[in-house]
Amino acid sequence: MSIYYELTGLLLLAALAGAVAVRLRQPLLVAFIATGIIAGPAVLGWVVTSDPIELLAELGITVLLFVVGLKLDLRLVRNLGPVALATGLGQIVFTTVFGFALALALGMPPLTALYVAVALTFSSTIIIVKLLSDKREIDSLHGRIAMGFLIVQDIAVALAMMVLSVLGAGLAPAADNGLLWLPLKLAAVVIGILLLMRYVLPRVLHLLARSGELLLIVAVAWGAVLATLGDMLGFSKEVGALLAGFSLASTPYREAISTRLTSLRDFLLLFFFIELGAQLDFATIGGQVPAAVALSLFVLIGNPLIVMAIMGYMGYRRHTGFLAGLTVAQISEFSFVFIALGVSLGQVLPEAVGLVTLVGLITITLSTYMILYSHHLYRWLDPWLVVFERRRPQREAEEGGHVLPGERPVDIIIYGLGRYGWLLADDLQKKGFQVLGVDFDPELVRRFRRLGINVRFGDAEDPDYPETLPLHEARWVVSTLASTEVNLALLEALRRWGFQGMTVLTAHTEADARRLRAAGADRVLLPFRDAAAFAAEIVSSQDGLEGGKVPGDYLSDHG
Repeated sequence: MSIYYELTGLLLLAALAGAVAVRLRQPLLVAFIATGIIAGPAVLGWVVTSDPIELLAELGITVLLFVVGLKLDLRLVRNLGPVALATGLGQIVFTTVFGFALALALGMPPLTALYVAVALTFSSTIIIVKLLSDKREIDSLHGRIAMGFLIVQDIAVALAMMVLSVLGAGLAPAADNGLLWLPLKLAAVVIGILLLMRYVLPRVLHLLARSGELLLIVAVAWGAVLATLGDMLGFSKEVGALLAGFSLASTPYREAISTRLTSLRDFLLLFFFIELGAQLDFATIGGQVPAAVALSLFVLIGNPLIVMAIMGYMGYRRHTGFLAGLTVAQISEFSFVFIALGVSLGQVLPEAVGLVTLVGLITITLSTYMILYSHHLYRWLDPWLVVFERRRPQREAEEGGHVLPGERPVDIIIYGLGRYGWLLADDLQKKGFQVLGVDFDPELVRRFRRLGINVRFGDAEDPDYPETLPLHEARWVVSTLASTEVNLALLEALRRWGFQGMTVLTAHTEADARRLRAAGADRVLLPFRDAAAFAAEIVSSQDGLEGGKVPGDYLSDHG
C-alpha cells in the first residue's frame, strides 16, 4: 500500500478514535494508542514496519523533549517553592523505591524493574493542564502546587534520560572507554551551549523574532541539529533535544516558541502513540495483565497517598492534598519515551514496552475520571482522609493570595506597546496599577526590559499564548492593537483559557467597535474619536484658552 494512502487511513482512523475519546472525556493519547492497536498487525495490519511512521514518531519525541527543555528556565527553577520540591522529589523517591520492589516481586530482572519503576514516577503535564483548565482549576491552590511538582518531574526525566543515555552507551558492547569519554563529550557540549546562550543565541533570536514563521522553523532546526549531534556523539537524540530546548529557555522568546510548537508536537506525537499501539504483542499481552493491574493500582493509589502525606505534613488541608494528589495518579507520555529509550539501549526487553503501555492505558483512563469527579470523590472519602491533615493546618492561611515565589501580582495586561499602548501603560502605572506588557516587536521588548519594565514577547494572534500569562491575577486585559480580526481572536483565546476579568479592546471605526462589543468586549477604545473629543473640549473651553492646560502642554507631559 502507498505510504500516502497509509497515512491518510491512519489520520482518518485517529480522527474517528479521537471523536470517541472526546465524547468519553478521555485524553487523545488513549485514542491514538487505540488507533495503533487497530491499525497494527493484530487487527487491520496497516502498520507493520513503516520507516516514514517511525521517522515521524522520532521527530515527535524530539519536539516533545525540546518543549520540555524550554520549560527549564533557570529563573523558574530557582523560584520553585518548598512544597513543589518536597512533593515532587518525595513522590519520585517513593514511587521509584516501592515500584522497584513491586516489579522485582512480579518477577522482573533488576534492570528492567528499575526502568519500569522510574517510568511509573512521571505524570503527564499535558493531560493535567488540559483537565485542570477545563475545570477552571489551573489557578487554584492545588492546581498551582501540581504545576510546581510537575516541573520537578520534568527536570527529573531530563536528568534521568541524560544519565541513562551516558551509562547505556558506555556499557554497550561496542563502547570503547564509553564511561570515560561520553561524560566528557556531554560536558563539552553543555559548555558550548552555555557560551551560545550567553553570547550568540539571544542576538540571533532577536534578529529572527520579527517573523513568527521563521522563528518556529529556526527553533525546530536547532532542536534537530542538537538531537543529531547527541546521536552522533553517543548520548542520544533525546538528550540533544532537551539541551536544545534548555538553551532557549532563558530567552524572552521562550513562551512564543513553546506555544507555536504545541500543535506540531501534538501532531507528530500522534505517530509515536500509533507506533506504540501497533507494537503491542497480543500473543503475550494476556500474561502481562496481572502485572499491569498490580502496577496500575500502585500508581492510582500509592502516588496520591505520598503527595497527601507530604502536603499534610507541611500544613496543607487534606482537601488540597487530595486534589493535588490525584494529578499524579497516572503515568506520562514520558514513561513511554523512557522505556523505549531503555529498549533502544539494549537494557530492557521489548515486552516491557507492552507492559508500560497497558499501565498507561489503565491509569490515564481511570485517573481522568478521578480528576473530573474529584470533588465528588473527596466527599465520599473524606472520613478516611483525616490522617493526612494536621490538627491546625495553617499553611494555606499563611500563603494568602497563593502567589508563588518570584511572581509579581499583575492588575492589568496590555497587548501592544506602541506609542499609544506605552502611554496608557505609563499612566496606569503612575496611578498605582501593576501592568504587564505584551508585544511582538523584539526591539520594543528589549528596550522596555532594559528600563526595568515588566514586558513579555508574545503574539496576540497565537491562541495558546494567553495560557502563559497570569490571567488569574489580572483584573483587566487591554489590547491597543488596531486590527479588529486580531482583537476578536484575542477575545476568543482569553475565553478559552478561562479569563474571568474585564476586556478592553481598541477600534478605529464605529462599525468595528460594534463588532467588538457584540463579540463580548466589556469596553471599546476609539483613540482618534476620543482624542478629537478631548481636544475639542480643551480648545472650546474658556479655561483652556485663558491659560489652562492646552493640547501642546498635555502632549509634552506625556512624552
